[in-house]
Amino acid sequence: MRSMGLDVGEVRIGIALSDQTGLIAQGHATLERSGWDRDLAYLAEMAEARGVERFVVGNPLNLDGSAGRQAERSRDFADRLKEATGLPVVLWDERFTSLSAEKTLIEAGVRRKKRRGAIDRMAAAIMLQSYLDSRNRQF
Repeated sequence: MRSMGLDVGEVRIGIALSDQTGLIAQGHATLERSGWDRDLAYLAEMAEARGVERFVVGNPLNLDGSAGRQAERSRDFADRLKEATGLPVVLWDERFTSLSAEKTLIEAGVRRKKRRGAIDRMAAAIMLQSYLDSRNRQF
C-alpha cells in the first residue's frame, strides 16, 4: 500500500512517497504553497498518478505532547485533504524531523540555499518512514 507523507508548512509542503510495499519512504518533491484549492488539487492529482492509498500528515506537537497552534493547522489541513481526495489521512508525530533533516544535510555538505526545499522533503521522508516502521512492527 503506497502512502504519501506531507510535512506541511505555511510556505512549503515537503512530499515523500513510500514504495509499493509500504516499507521504504523517499523524499519526492517540495510544493510551494499557492492557496488551498491549488495545493489540494496538486496533491490529489499526484496521489492519483502515483497510486497513493493513504496520506500521512505531520502533526507538529509540542515537546510535552500537547497540540499547539501549528498542530491545529495540520489537523485543519488533514481534514481538507481528506475531503478533497476521499483518501484516509493519518496525523503522525513529526517532532524533530526538520531538525534531523537539516542536520543530515549540513553533515552532507549541502549549501544553505539548496537546503531550504530539501529540508521539507527530507523531513517528510523521515516522518513517513517513522509511520511505516511503526505499522510494519505491528505485523
